[in-house]
Amino acid sequence: MAELNYNATGKRKTSIARVTLIPGRGLITINNTSFDKYFPYETMKMLVRQPLESVAVSNKYDVQVNVIGGGVTGQAAAIRHGIARALVQVNPDFRGKLKKEGLLTRDPRAKERKKYGQKGARKRFQFSKR
Repeated sequence: MAELNYNATGKRKTSIARVTLIPGRGLITINNTSFDKYFPYETMKMLVRQPLESVAVSNKYDVQVNVIGGGVTGQAAAIRHGIARALVQVNPDFRGKLKKEGLLTRDPRAKERKKYGQKGARKRFQFSKR
């Protein structure tokens, strides 16, 4: 019989994470690199583990992630979003718990574009009367 895989996509800013959950023992692999080597800070590791720990399945599934774009923090949030979406496919009963913690909501915040006639998105050129 074929192995069950649960696929989902998570996004944050310009980062896109393709997540695959496979029944296993809790290994997390990101871009063919170990989880501990990919993320240098403990806060980012905690962010990625959050959906697995909130539904208490952190040792039941291996997580394989392919993530592109953005910075390290945006990638961590995109992975978190993708894992949460994949967990809903595993068991629809997880949806309520994940939704309550805000893990299924895609964060819409992104960088605002630079406007013409200005130095940046909001900053203006220096004004001089003469």
